[in-house]
Amino acid sequence: MDKVNRRRALFSAALGYLALAAPGAGFGAPASNPYGLLDPTTISVGSMGDAKPYAFTDANGQFSGFDVELFRDVARRLGFDKDHVTFTGQDFSALLPSVANGRFDVAVAAIGTTDARKKTVDFSDGYLAGYLTVLAAGDAIKSADDLAGKRLGVVQGTLQEAYAKAHFVKADIVNFPDNNSAISALNSGSIDAHFLDYEAAKQYAERFKGLGLAINIPSFDAPAGFVVKKGNDALREALNKALHEAMQDGTWKTLYVKWFPGSPMPEQYLPKK
Repeated sequence: MDKVNRRRALFSAALGYLALAAPGAGFGAPASNPYGLLDPTTISVGSMGDAKPYAFTDANGQFSGFDVELFRDVARRLGFDKDHVTFTGQDFSALLPSVANGRFDVAVAAIGTTDARKKTVDFSDGYLAGYLTVLAAGDAIKSADDLAGKRLGVVQGTLQEAYAKAHFVKADIVNFPDNNSAISALNSGSIDAHFLDYEAAKQYAERFKGLGLAINIPSFDAPAGFVVKKGNDALREALNKALHEAMQDGTWKTLYVKWFPGSPMPEQYLPKK
């Protein structure tokens, strides 16, 4: 082999090595790590497995729901295909600490943005707002006053827990790790009502015919956002850009209609004409 061909062979081999060594090269993920991820090739997401229709595991054990589908679309716009976005289920109360401590890159589970939470983590721009609902059996509970002396379930760490402690002061607040365990307690009579998100409450009322939506409370001051580690501005800003693209091109609207049929649609998330 002459010198020219030998140099070409060595150069080709070097290029091949670099292509193999580059994180995520050729596998549907960025080759560098511009967003400060735990693994440059994958976005790791903490979520919930029982918060239907926002985030839940289906019959095949796969994560699904409005928030899950929306985040996958946002991640795709950042260069990460479905195989490079991994979801892991946790109790709600563990989600924010897990992002803050570096276990996950992002938390996605209709997590309301509040000043208290922003002390430990950062949030993307809001993408969802709605109502809080008291779910109960029968018609004994029709207003907040009717909760006096009642055992009211809440999922620990949620907006509902904070709201209940501030406004339902005469109720006996009972913490649960997730909605499923609270609904089980409600159906067994261990608690008198459960306080959760409106859309999730609607799903449970359809599933368990003895349950009904007793009280609906507007909650538009703490819109849901994607949670990222405090100070990771590169990831937060990238998520915001992709999120607004999804709103502007109608993807957000399509997913909202799919997962919340018949529910009021917040105009601030619809395409701007």
